[in-house]
Amino acid sequence: MQADSLDTTQSTAQHYVHWFRHSAPYINAHRNKTFVLMFDGEAVRHENFKHIIHDIALLHSLGIRLILVHGARPQINDNLHEKNLHSPFHHNRRVTTRESLGCVMNAVGSIRLEIEALLSMGLANSPMYGARMDVVSGNFVTAKPYGIRDGVDFQLTGEVRSIDTEAIQRHLASHNLVLLGPTGYSTTGEVFNLLAEEVATTTAIHLKADKLIFLGNQQGLLNEHGHLLREISPHQLDQHIVKYQDSNFDIALHLHNARTASLNGVNRVHLLSYTYDGALIEELFTRDGIGTMITDAHYEEVRMAGIADVGGLMNLLRPLEEEGILVYRSRELLENEIDRFAVIERDGTVLACAALYPVPEADSDLKSAEIACVAVHPGYRKSNRGSQILSFLEDKARQMGFQQLFVLTTRTAHWFLEHGFTAASVDDLPETRQALYNYQRNSLVFKKSI
Repeated sequence: MQADSLDTTQSTAQHYVHWFRHSAPYINAHRNKTFVLMFDGEAVRHENFKHIIHDIALLHSLGIRLILVHGARPQINDNLHEKNLHSPFHHNRRVTTRESLGCVMNAVGSIRLEIEALLSMGLANSPMYGARMDVVSGNFVTAKPYGIRDGVDFQLTGEVRSIDTEAIQRHLASHNLVLLGPTGYSTTGEVFNLLAEEVATTTAIHLKADKLIFLGNQQGLLNEHGHLLREISPHQLDQHIVKYQDSNFDIALHLHNARTASLNGVNRVHLLSYTYDGALIEELFTRDGIGTMITDAHYEEVRMAGIADVGGLMNLLRPLEEEGILVYRSRELLENEIDRFAVIERDGTVLACAALYPVPEADSDLKSAEIACVAVHPGYRKSNRGSQILSFLEDKARQMGFQQLFVLTTRTAHWFLEHGFTAASVDDLPETRQALYNYQRNSLVFKKSI
């Protein structure tokens, strides 16, 4: 029994060490970066919110510059109900009457105090015990009236006019957390009720934030089959916004603002669930994350390899070489031939590779090249990355004037047939390549005219 317990403890420790090693590049990459994190009033009420606070404290301790933006809709509704006041909605935006403004201010102020308390006193019972965090809030958001829309006067409902980015940057540079709510102030001293999503988005754009993170009631964006979409471009969001417009306005609002932020310079926008314990940590410190990322940048692209990719190539190729699927290549050989390789890389990890070798030709031969060392990371073999890198090298071969391609394989014959190659024999290889054929491996030969 004691031995079983020890084995379990060792296994857990090894799993932690493995995770920590793989998260280290992200810790380094995120340090001194600016993240805007938005969560609504429902998130503040949820039992998981105390864990979110602990994770926020952890992110702050790792040197991430954080702006927190909170909503307050359910809290405002409760205050209105207590005072028997009615504050109607038009197109899912509250009409804030002068009588209801006190309920708005009371709710926003209460949430701000609650969050500040959790970020200070609450740390005594958290993994971040002893960490010092200063939280600042203030009149960083200038607002203007939302005005009259469709004949409806929104009164003290407003929209963001400007963000005091200089003041926020000063506080971030002093290692303070900045806390914003769904209110703004006019130049004449009035208070306006704002959408927290718009406050977060405008702040992220004006600060040129590295990330904007929405914590909502759904774990990212789902496709028509209910499967999580891990990555999507802002241009693909329109159909999803229309889909959720009537069924789940909160998600539609997140998607609309995610699209706006992404198209206005925020490189990565993340959609996560506030109900999932550890969502922030998994999304930010693992390669594939746990939610949906919206980006207009090329997150992964096929490119020719450089000397810095040698270590990643070795990690990808060694297991396949040990199984005998690929021919062994030493580090020295990889360094010498690195300009032959194409790679797909994500966050420092090589996910796929292939190499293009010109075949010396006799006068009677067609100009030929060999595609070799095609490999895909085990966790991504159901994706199309192998096809991507093969297509990339075929295009490169055409540009270089090659007329036909050859591949030699012992395990993936059907895959190459599916990609337009035809079965050939050793005799079909150019004479110079026939001389190097390894009869012990007995590889199958395939060719393709390009």
